Amino acid sequence: MADTNKTITVVSAHSADFVWRAGGAIALYHDLGYRVRVLCLSYGERGESARLWKDGKTLDEIKQIRRAEAQRAAEILGAEVRFLDAGDYPLEVTKDLQDALVQEFRAYRPELILTHSLTDPYNADHPRTTELVMECRILAQAHGYPSDLPVIGAPQVYLFEPHQPEQCNFQVDVLLDITSVFERKRQAMECMEAQEHLWEYYTDVAKRRGVQAGRNSGSSIQYGEAYQRIYPYVGKVFA
Repeated sequence: MADTNKTITVVSAHSADFVWRAGGAIALYHDLGYRVRVLCLSYGERGESARLWKDGKTLDEIKQIRRAEAQRAAEILGAEVRFLDAGDYPLEVTKDLQDALVQEFRAYRPELILTHSLTDPYNADHPRTTELVMECRILAQAHGYPSDLPVIGAPQVYLFEPHQPEQCNFQVDVLLDITSVFERKRQAMECMEAQEHLWEYYTDVAKRRGVQAGRNSGSSIQYGEAYQRIYPYVGKVFA
């Protein structure tokens, strides 16, 4: 069960997605005192572990390796990680998986949820995860859904940047300054040894988003992460 700390939840289709795309946000919120919950729906064992397959590893060995990588990365970033092993390429959305997410949202009551883009023509598991998250958020709000836990409020949902944003209809609504925690994100990325080719790619992405964040704020920002929000901001002042 959850404690009294505020929580954010990151739903990652594969075991490395949360590191590349939201590692900075995770570290920032951990430092703000939040409890950060990462849900890895799969290990990325079939579609995102090519080097391990070429090395002759078995499916079980690959799952163990990817799980250990993600666990180390989560510890560096300050997150708790839960592995749901829902299959990969394709990720299988079952009633049990759906219920696991609904009960997770009700138990930990996140202030906000981070997950994938709505569209990704290169990886069907990503929008499938987003569709699942959006539906489970709705179900977690429904008084008639079977659960021993109370309904949740209306956590904002932020979509993290996909690998090729221009092809995924990704609209940047938020640029997050992750300069203060980028070295931890880089350390977490380097835990993902099965995808070493992405270390520099996502370092470059962070630099580019940092430049854009600086131009949009007048501040000196070295590293950033981009997000798209789903629901409107509600308040008595503009933000």
